[in-house]
Amino acid sequence: MEGGEALRGSSVEERIREITGRVAQEHGLELVHVEMASVGRLPVVRIFIDKPGGVTHEDCAQVSLHVGTILDVEDFIHSVYTLEVSSPGLERGLYKREDYERFAGQLAKIKTRGAIGGQRNFRGRLVAVEGDTVVFDDRTNGRVFIPLQEIAKANTEIDVEEEFRLAEEREKEKKQRLETAGG
Repeated sequence: MEGGEALRGSSVEERIREITGRVAQEHGLELVHVEMASVGRLPVVRIFIDKPGGVTHEDCAQVSLHVGTILDVEDFIHSVYTLEVSSPGLERGLYKREDYERFAGQLAKIKTRGAIGGQRNFRGRLVAVEGDTVVFDDRTNGRVFIPLQEIAKANTEIDVEEEFRLAEEREKEKKQRLETAGG
């Protein structure tokens, strides 16, 4: 088998998700996603975790230690592998229906398996989820309805202008507090 193919068997992948989900929950964390990949011929297990306020290096280290220990003891990955644990990042991947519901109103990018209205790549704002369809305001074509099963890849996008505006507001509030406290 090629590098990551040994990990792609559904029972192995499901077992890794089950273990990782349990460990994340025990540490008060959300399991965002588990992905299997190959770097050269070396299998890589990537785990993405989150919590309100973001994850710390310590969170990642604890999950890595616990998941790694369980995987080594159960020994169902039949080769040397690399385990990576990290936050989902600023432009968080969207993997399940709940992700689209949770991040409704935010900017996002979506790539579909097949064309929808002659288009496969969409950028804009997540509106809602209706049934098994994501309602999306695309910058190019306006409102589109994208079936969840047609989504190949999706992630949130940072609204840089909004982030600068919020930073300015925080700075003004900080100045006002200092002026009030000092005067």
